[in-house]
Amino acid sequence: MELTGRIMQVLPEKSGTSARGPWRKQEYVIEIPGDYPKSVCFMVWGDRIDQFGIQQGQELTVSIDLESREYNGRWYTDVKAWRVAPAGGQDGGGQPGPEEPPPYDDEGPLPF
Repeated sequence: MELTGRIMQVLPEKSGTSARGPWRKQEYVIEIPGDYPKSVCFMVWGDRIDQFGIQQGQELTVSIDLESREYNGRWYTDVKAWRVAPAGGQDGGGQPGPEEPPPYDDEGPLPF
């Protein structure tokens, strides 16, 4: 799935250590244009934070993977980016990605 819009907010990077070792993630808010613009918060894990170099105000197309999980009877949904390119089609410098999203092995803590 792809989202195309302008990065409205870059949230602070978070990091920690899990049973699999150290992890880091950063979240971004992208605004999707239209008659009723929508805002979507997505996350980037690990070294891709530096690779993508996302900045506030950029017009981007973000390829995402959606994943939901249940914890104590409640459901939580993650929106994970696996490719980022300038809006308009061509990949930008340092941002190539595979055709299919890679499996995620950087699982951080649950959001509570």
